[in-house]
Amino acid sequence: MQGFANREAVATTISSRKATFYSRSRSALWTKGETSNNFINVHDIFLDCDRDSIIYLGKPDGPTCHTGAETCYYTSLIDLLEDQQSGGDKFPLTTLNSLESTIAKRKGELEVPQPGKPSWTRRLLLDEKLLCSKIREEADELCRTLEENEDKSRTAAEMGDVLYHSMVLLALKDGKMEDVLEILRRRFSQSGIEEKRSRKTQG
Repeated sequence: MQGFANREAVATTISSRKATFYSRSRSALWTKGETSNNFINVHDIFLDCDRDSIIYLGKPDGPTCHTGAETCYYTSLIDLLEDQQSGGDKFPLTTLNSLESTIAKRKGELEVPQPGKPSWTRRLLLDEKLLCSKIREEADELCRTLEENEDKSRTAAEMGDVLYHSMVLLALKDGKMEDVLEILRRRFSQSGIEEKRSRKTQG
């Protein structure tokens, strides 16, 4: 989401660790989640190079968008223009969010018999051994694109397979992509070597 924040809003965000903004129409501070309880728990704030905009990095307690979507930025302008030209009318979520939602839906349907065309995602969710073997297989094929100097389109395709199968495993473990992204964000200020050393220390 995007909002306006003055000095007081930023100060409130820092002290409360809840994303807070300033409403210019109401001339008042407002905290995301104060009516819906879908707060954004801020763990860091970044300035841009010109220091005229900031980013709150945080973990939401629920949907960020008032529509119930995980993000406010779920409409692709390119897709929208193409849909208008073709007479279509669709507003797709971002690719990862859409894929995660589809996998979650398949997981929620496991107890319900599914007539018609079988779902590969459903099969993976029901067979952990198959799922793990596919992740290992796809990871190996991804590495081969480098070792055998295949073109970048092949690498992208194999990376897509690795990501998809890994997201199925993540869903099976009741994880979210946001959990993964949060871990990656934490590593922005830490080198990979330091991060690996910390793992050994913890172990």
